[in-house]
Amino acid sequence: MASAPSLFDGLAVLLTLTAVFGWLNLRFLRLPQSIALLTTGLIVSGVVLVGRQVAPEFAGFTTGLVAALDRLDFSRAVLDGVLAFILFAGALQIDFDELRDRLLPIGILATVGTLISTAMVTGLFWGAARLLDFPLPAAWALVFAALISPTDPVAVMATLRGSKLPKRVAMVMEGESLFNDGVGVVLFLAFLATATGAEAPDPLSIGGGVLLESLGGIVLGAAAGWLTYRAMRLVDEYVVEVMLSLALVTGTYALAQHIHVSGPIAMVVAGLVIGNRGMARGMSEQTRHYVGAFWLLVGEILNALLFLLIGLEVLVLDLDFNHLLLALLAIPIALFARFAAVATPMLATAWRKGVRLAPVTLLTWGGVRGGISIALALSIRSPDYRDTILTATYAVVLFTVVLLGLTIGPVTRRLYPGQRALDGGPDGA
Repeated sequence: MASAPSLFDGLAVLLTLTAVFGWLNLRFLRLPQSIALLTTGLIVSGVVLVGRQVAPEFAGFTTGLVAALDRLDFSRAVLDGVLAFILFAGALQIDFDELRDRLLPIGILATVGTLISTAMVTGLFWGAARLLDFPLPAAWALVFAALISPTDPVAVMATLRGSKLPKRVAMVMEGESLFNDGVGVVLFLAFLATATGAEAPDPLSIGGGVLLESLGGIVLGAAAGWLTYRAMRLVDEYVVEVMLSLALVTGTYALAQHIHVSGPIAMVVAGLVIGNRGMARGMSEQTRHYVGAFWLLVGEILNALLFLLIGLEVLVLDLDFNHLLLALLAIPIALFARFAAVATPMLATAWRKGVRLAPVTLLTWGGVRGGISIALALSIRSPDYRDTILTATYAVVLFTVVLLGLTIGPVTRRLYPGQRALDGGPDGA
């Protein structure tokens, strides 16, 4: 009698698929890796679903894959594990001086922009549901708005790779995506508690909670990063310093969850400290090379796995196709809200000089959502509106990753003709 597939079996299947599909893409298709893996996952899911209907015996060949996905709690894997490593790896590559020069627009977009988008998506999505005679309460529209408004750092950084955006716009886009997830997750949890009746709605309490968790994440990340940097200065052994960086990520993120501060923001701040102060002053050249290469590989591998999983998860998700029209309407709603979230703060801060259409368009086009939004939707345990929100979330994620990701290059060339590579050329936005 065959034994049930183990966790190792599932990981083996997923890593093998990721490696094979990644190789095929580089050898033949040469699409952006994230888009290729997500699309491949969707194609495999479609083939499996159709194969089951046409030839039921086909299910036997896909048992291992489906069992692996069924055992994997996608929401927990992303929010309680993968997210910490990816955010730290991404922040490690950020130049703090460039980030500091763009800190005001990044901060405004990550906070005010996220709130503007959340408010607009709430009203428009709730209105669309009423137009379709679907009784979606405003509280659940607010939950959907909170999880879909923040841009996804994984998807954004994957989209930026090779897109040749102007440096200023790219830095704002990347910095915003790293910080707004902390705000979005806190808002989502607060609104979800309200929608499920666990807590009474209290705007002041929600606002205070967002502020405290965000500030707490900044303080925790800065303190943990500084302590790790000081420890690294006292030794010169790359194996130990790689282990210290791993301890920083896992220990700080776990502590953040226990003391109820923003783990994502703590990871970003810790990554900035180690990536700038730590690598410049706390490591030898050899150690700097190994630490940087290790985290680059960790980020790339986890990114690849995450995008493949987004496509493959269709096999085990209960997507509600009865509400497909509402899900399709969520796409223009999310895009319009993103445009408003970008344009409104710019108009408020630069009204004398006017708002330049090119950076607004690019920042809107770069508003890519990804695995974090899906993980948040999957974390909803209430059966009332979970499937509707999940279906709409999947529609927005697939549209933004695939279509916006594939077209941001041509849009950039149209808006900035003659623009050279991201690391060179004019950086004016």
